[in-house]
Amino acid sequence: MQTTLSPESEMSLATKLPDKHTVKFTINGTVQHLELAPWTTLLDALREYLHLTGTKKGCDHGQCGACTVLVDGKRINSCLTLAVMKDGSDITTIEGLAGESGLHLLQTAFIEHDAYQCGYCTPGQICSAVGLMQEGRAKTADEIRELMSGNICRCGAYPHIVDAIQEVMQLNPNA
Repeated sequence: MQTTLSPESEMSLATKLPDKHTVKFTINGTVQHLELAPWTTLLDALREYLHLTGTKKGCDHGQCGACTVLVDGKRINSCLTLAVMKDGSDITTIEGLAGESGLHLLQTAFIEHDAYQCGYCTPGQICSAVGLMQEGRAKTADEIRELMSGNICRCGAYPHIVDAIQEVMQLNPNA
């Protein structure tokens, strides 16, 4: 049974919806201003409003890590974060890791170590690995595996992912 609202009820409901909020981010080095509903996730703001589709929507419950981005240098699941909560933040997505001189060291290492198969999780894996290295807590392969455990690879490329991260950590621990 479908319920129909009277025009007065529709107006009443519409007036109760929260206003959109203006948020400002620096995303991949560029300042962006967006008008967003307060319930818009950071993931949806990136993908739907800014068309940065490298960040993937996997589970939409914070369990797979496909949506991992760096916010003020720390890795987060963007599907669990409301965009308005990150107003004023510096956000780096997979699109922002490469520099003027080419790919980020981890992007190159992932290619060289075949640390991806289907590639769907790769942007989140790489952003998480950059954050992991900036945290400076992982010294061993076991620590890398533990601290990357929030990023799921359904293809099972885990040994190659760890190898890629270890190589970059040995070459440039501050990558």
